[in-house]
Amino acid sequence: MTVRPLTRAGIAAVALSALALAGCSSSNEAETSATPAASDTPTAASTTEAAATLDTVTEGKLTIATGEPAYEPWMVEDDPTNGEGFESAVAYAVATELGYLPEDVEWVRTSFETAIAPGAKDWDLNIQQFSITEERRNAVDFSSPYYTTSQAVVADADSDLAGATSVAELAGSRIGVPSGTTSYIVAAEMIGEDDLAVFNSAEDTVAAFNAGQIDAFITDLPSAFYLSAVELDNGAIVGQFPTEDGAEGDQFAFLLPKGSPNTETVSAAVDALAEDGTLQALETEWLSDAVDVPVLN
Repeated sequence: MTVRPLTRAGIAAVALSALALAGCSSSNEAETSATPAASDTPTAASTTEAAATLDTVTEGKLTIATGEPAYEPWMVEDDPTNGEGFESAVAYAVATELGYLPEDVEWVRTSFETAIAPGAKDWDLNIQQFSITEERRNAVDFSSPYYTTSQAVVADADSDLAGATSVAELAGSRIGVPSGTTSYIVAAEMIGEDDLAVFNSAEDTVAAFNAGQIDAFITDLPSAFYLSAVELDNGAIVGQFPTEDGAEGDQFAFLLPKGSPNTETVSAAVDALAEDGTLQALETEWLSDAVDVPVLN
């Protein structure tokens, strides 16, 4: 197998990919004001009728949370209000489908860990690459999935590991993962825990790789493209893990508070955008090159 480090030109072609190791972010919380996305503006009539059906933390507003920082390709320039980046665009599309004008969307920041923990929330929706798991369903609700991805291995392009074509060839290498993420779950199942170096965050994992403390790390595929081309001096995507039992891959969904009265309505909005092709169009726009990566058998 030939490992192909992605060039900066390649990244431009896919509107970049981002550091988002299965949904990790910092614990700081800060609120920003929403900037209207002109292309997502619904009519006033549809806004009034649809938005009235939701029970939101602020009447007449839809409060959406994301991580801090929020990286490309999920959010561009760490600014969820600009409608740029896959998850920002999806969030505004869902808000529109729910009947909210862009200026009625309010953004706040949360940590990944706080979002999935039990307890009251000060937001209506949270979007930061949350994978649907049964364990998390005990504490929060999920919408229908808006994106399906896989987990990938990133290594130095000149390392022996970069030529691996199977999961078995990863054995004996020190592989980094952030705790509490889908990356960790997949790595533990596919590789085993003995070879894993577990870090507190995505940033810590990448820092350890750059410092030579680990041989490789695991992240979602879109993030692997960004990191291998932009953040790492000589990074390359070794391959992606196969999906098991015919599953389509890791599913990302909006997070809602446990027992939210809005879960079915939000899921219906996501389903409508999937059916009319909007989600696929946004995926093509922001994540179009997150394909054609060898599968590690």
